[in-house]
Amino acid sequence: MSRLLGDSHRRFLQTLMAVGITDEQEARALYQHCCDTHKMPCTPDKLDEFIEAINSRLQPMFMQIRKGMSEENGHQYYALVNMAETDITRMTSDYTDNELELFRKTLDLIVSSENGTASSTDILNSTDTMTSKKLKKSETEHLLTRLVQDKWLCERRGEYTLSTRCIIEMEPYIRTMYQDQVKVCHICHNIAFQCQICENPSCGIKIHNPCVARYFKGRVEPRCPACDDFWPHEIPGTSQQGSMNRTASTGITTSPTRRSEVARDSTRVLVGVCSCRK
Repeated sequence: MSRLLGDSHRRFLQTLMAVGITDEQEARALYQHCCDTHKMPCTPDKLDEFIEAINSRLQPMFMQIRKGMSEENGHQYYALVNMAETDITRMTSDYTDNELELFRKTLDLIVSSENGTASSTDILNSTDTMTSKKLKKSETEHLLTRLVQDKWLCERRGEYTLSTRCIIEMEPYIRTMYQDQVKVCHICHNIAFQCQICENPSCGIKIHNPCVARYFKGRVEPRCPACDDFWPHEIPGTSQQGSMNRTASTGITTSPTRRSEVARDSTRVLVGVCSCRK
């Protein structure tokens, strides 16, 4: 594909700049819309090439549209990432020093846990060890709400996890700072936080829940793909997964019968924020 950018590329980029992150279904719908609007040919299986053309022009500005997977539902997402800053310093314009320190402590708790979560109680208790100005309980609760709204964290029943956006944007930082703790999924080879772990002490591989569902689907006796021990965990059922898809990056829950409708509605919202002109 030519590296020359047309109005369809610019419209796609402007929209992604406005929303920050979008799932693959919405990205494909936006790609189609941008091509149709500017009378450009659209090949459904060429989305990644279309995005790569944009990335070739973003490289001198240390920006990139990066693809990543939601640990919760296995869906692919696209996020616009600032490559010039590969760690938490990218957040300094929005958060104070003590707020960033608490976010780091939350990150520590999530990475060191077996299930990739940190409870609100543990996060509140971690304020006692802060070296900067200590946050009050109300301030901590407000900060956690902001981190969820800004799509850095996700929350469910008082348990916090890293959002898809956070994992995509901060993967280099996470791999560097937690290289002795972070493991990758044995199936997809992406960083694994929310996952199942082989109980064989000499194995201990991790597999994302969506990857578990795909890998063991139809197998009568599930066995670890690394050590061949019996896999004792519950295999997520595709019907159960499909009935309640929680979008990790936004916290929105949609049923499968609504996904196509949501995609169309989301595309209308996405293109509405774009002000690209011919």
